[in-house]
Amino acid sequence: MNERMIVLDGGMGRELKRMGAPFRQPEWSALALMEAPDTVVAAHRAFIEAGAEVITTNSYAVVPFHIGEERFAQDGTRLAALSGELARQAADEEAQRSGRRITVAGSLPPLFGSYRPDLFDAVRAPAMLAVLVEALLPSVDHFLAETQSCIAEALAACAAVRPTGKPVWVSFTLQDEGVAASLPMLRSGESVAEAVAAVREAGAAAVLFNCSLPEVMGPAVDVARSVLGEAGIPIGVYANAFPEKTGDAAANEGLSDLRDDVGPLRYRDFGRDWRHRGARIIGGCCGIGPDVICALHREFRAD
Repeated sequence: MNERMIVLDGGMGRELKRMGAPFRQPEWSALALMEAPDTVVAAHRAFIEAGAEVITTNSYAVVPFHIGEERFAQDGTRLAALSGELARQAADEEAQRSGRRITVAGSLPPLFGSYRPDLFDAVRAPAMLAVLVEALLPSVDHFLAETQSCIAEALAACAAVRPTGKPVWVSFTLQDEGVAASLPMLRSGESVAEAVAAVREAGAAAVLFNCSLPEVMGPAVDVARSVLGEAGIPIGVYANAFPEKTGDAAANEGLSDLRDDVGPLRYRDFGRDWRHRGARIIGGCCGIGPDVICALHREFRAD
């Protein structure tokens, strides 16, 4: 258990809302890029000050699902590039201030709606991913294909990043139903074992699980560790604070309630368990704020 832990940031959308940034459906967190980019930098700073070593670009909602087909065609490149520039600004400021190196991850989100593997369009995906990858490339240290609901979606992201030579981390979202299930599955119903093996072969530099209940993450880490063996590919977790999302739910279809039993101390305890199981990259997703990231940082800072 002496391997160094990496602390990720938390949920950007809810942090922007908490700060009073422009925030509504359908634009979600992209609205702050459009109307108040300074708040995006402030949110990154809040997570950095809490102890995050990796911050993720606010490009999750820069897709037609959130900003519309026309706006994505006209302004998607600029907005995605801006999200990278703002994250890089916050990282560079911290380096100048404290000498701390902050890594910037370029978010490659679900292109056709979170939690909707049934809507994934393999024909349209490459062109949309190309817009995001090209725009983010100058600002990021690696890419993060996150909240991936099916294997095909994750493989498309890996293929889009491969020509850049940058590493890509792949993060899957899991079924929340049946928290005690021993065989964790993606929201598509595909097995975690099959998904991890597929992205390992596609060159993923890390395999993570995000935007699902904390309770379902441990078994997924166990499976990933079994599949990856001695491959040297780190495993990560960043769970959300949502109630259980059933198979017919869609993320960001509305402003979801947040659980009141997933505070800093309880989330830290989840983090301890994930670490014990073999996770080496831990942060938070939707509803997980700087207070929780601070608790994780304090837990792992001796490493």
